Amino acid sequence: MIEPSELPIKMVGVSQCFRREVGAHGLSDRGIWRVHQFTKVEQIVICHPDDSWSHHEELLDNAVSLWDSLGLHYRVVNICTGDMGTVAAKKYDLEAWLPGADAYKEVVSCSNCTDYQANRLRMRYRTKEGNEAVHTLNSTAIATSRALVAILEQNQLEDGRVSVPDALRPYMGGQKVLQPLGA
Repeated sequence: MIEPSELPIKMVGVSQCFRREVGAHGLSDRGIWRVHQFTKVEQIVICHPDDSWSHHEELLDNAVSLWDSLGLHYRVVNICTGDMGTVAAKKYDLEAWLPGADAYKEVVSCSNCTDYQANRLRMRYRTKEGNEAVHTLNSTAIATSRALVAILEQNQLEDGRVSVPDALRPYMGGQKVLQPLGA
């Protein structure tokens, strides 16, 4: 039982993720775009039902801020209900532009699951009238392999070198450009 004063509960998790169906989606997903194992940073919120829609926008804003800091071209897509599963009440995707594919591809999924997961998990908070289901939300912040593809494709220079995004340079020893092997 969650006390109302404990809400919202905001968490972030970093994990290795595993996908069984690797390679099952054809040539458009070949290479390191759809791999068996990858690292992902996920945002999670457990909140009062009255606050879930504002938290949904906050999760999206966090992801947008991260992708903006990388200087990458992307778009935000409000997913129609026919393309969502049964869990989410509303879902946004961020899709990065991949010049090699001449297409936008999903890099972030941001879902408000309202009380669907909470009911199945019996996650409740205490009210004066009894107990009520919390709302659960989740959003990818970044999946490393997909971010790498977007960085490599969008920042490749004509000579094959790759410009390192400003936000990553402090973690790359100040390096501004990556050289191809053997160059």
